[in-house]
Amino acid sequence: MADYQTLSREDHDGVAVVSFDHPPINLVDRAMVVDLLRLVKELEADQQTRVVIFRSANPDFFLAHYDLGSQLDAPPMALPAGVASPLSALFTRFSRLPQVTIGELRGRARGAGSEFLLALDMRFAAAQTALLGQPEVAVGLLPGAGGTVRLTQLLGRARALEVCLGGADFDAPTAERYGWINRTLPQDQLSGFCNELAQRIAGFPASGIAHIKAVVDNLSAADEAALVDESQRFVPGMQAPATVERVRWMLAQGGQTDGDMERDLGARLARYRQ
Repeated sequence: MADYQTLSREDHDGVAVVSFDHPPINLVDRAMVVDLLRLVKELEADQQTRVVIFRSANPDFFLAHYDLGSQLDAPPMALPAGVASPLSALFTRFSRLPQVTIGELRGRARGAGSEFLLALDMRFAAAQTALLGQPEVAVGLLPGAGGTVRLTQLLGRARALEVCLGGADFDAPTAERYGWINRTLPQDQLSGFCNELAQRIAGFPASGIAHIKAVVDNLSAADEAALVDESQRFVPGMQAPATVERVRWMLAQGGQTDGDMERDLGARLARYRQ
């Protein structure tokens, strides 16, 4: 198996448990993306593993969001016409894995963290502590790695617009009611439930699992053209002056560190004033 820097993997009886561990906040940065690319390639070729659970070693953050700071001084990215962004394409590969994928959420998953969860087959969350959000609109962007598309599929038009245009945080009970996650559980029961479900599924014949996933995916897979359109709108927006200004302000307030700005990002981004 690959030597990972930002996550670990343990396997037992057909179930792989992937734990994100990238202090301080599990930022989706270059190192994380490199590890996710290695992991998805490994899983695509894995014929023994039937279920994968994704969880975090940090109880406060599942995956914080994309590393916006890395884009401030980077040369403009020219995305070819008709092509999704690399991050969107990566998450789509996770959505198409042969294994059943389960997200176990205890803390925060915003932006790309939420989008990664949306690419999984199922999501379960701690009722007291889990938070989800797509705050991109506050810096002049849209959820650009599948979030706008997959939220609309799962939540419907009106609720997807509420999430994406409002940019606020959503607690686990509300996310469950909206269809963003499968169900909430008490924090002390979450891992046990996910483990039991994974082991139950892994104990069934592989053919049945494959057939069910294939038919459900045929009916529910995210539209490729919509994902491309989403990326084509997101990538140029990263260089827009208003976006750059707001991202610099966010970083100056302590964004992308384990501080108040990140912990209350949904509310604090709305306080920006020129």
